[in-house]
Amino acid sequence: MTDRQLLPLLPGDSFQRVLCVVAHPDDVEYGTSPAVAVWTAAGAEVSYLLLTRGEAGMDSLDPAATAELRVREQIDACHAVGVERVDFLDYPDGVLEYSLQMRRDITRAIRAFRPDAVVLGSWDVEFVAGLNQADHRVAGLAALDAIRDAGNRWVFTDLIEEGLAPHSVRWLLVGGHSQPTHGVDVTGEALERGIAALEAHAQYLATIPGHPPVPLMIGGITRMQGQAVGVPNAVLFRAWDFQAPPPIMTRMLAEQGNAD
Repeated sequence: MTDRQLLPLLPGDSFQRVLCVVAHPDDVEYGTSPAVAVWTAAGAEVSYLLLTRGEAGMDSLDPAATAELRVREQIDACHAVGVERVDFLDYPDGVLEYSLQMRRDITRAIRAFRPDAVVLGSWDVEFVAGLNQADHRVAGLAALDAIRDAGNRWVFTDLIEEGLAPHSVRWLLVGGHSQPTHGVDVTGEALERGIAALEAHAQYLATIPGHPPVPLMIGGITRMQGQAVGVPNAVLFRAWDFQAPPPIMTRMLAEQGNAD
């Protein structure tokens, strides 16, 4: 890959407040948490919002006990990358359904935390790891719509009554997207902390037959993604800057300038 083909890096100090919205415990840890370690090391405050407690994730354990275990492992995973706050909603694991209530709950979290960047997983049926899981798709799409809802005072007006003023997010970052636009250099300590975050889910991972060793898996993924940005290890995102002109406008102006 030549230099002209490399994707740009997002600087480690790009954001001050980042909210990660996902469906399950461990969703952030499968690839995104090394980038979280970069952001917290640069001084950003990062918070997680999980729509479920992952109670349907372990066939050999009762759902209530599974939820307790997975919440505990998720909190440990957060600490590994410098995240002090993780909130869990009570949507049912495995059978998430897109709803206005889900959008409202995510909008509430955005308005309360007021991030300048929101990180989601892909809502596409097919993404970089293959066919996407149903809860992931629902969580991604609901959170995408909630970003717009959060900035509109006339949507979910009951949140205004709760004292939660509208908030416009500047950046949307989607991990696992099949068409990434930017990367985060996670070489070194950030990678090690990201690996430790996934390893914190030890009891859950032990129930997955044939799961590869975490350092091998996360190291391999980030090395492969690092090639796209010209660094040893990276995490890739599809990034939208809502303060930038729409891409179609940028292309139109460039073509007009060339014509002149």
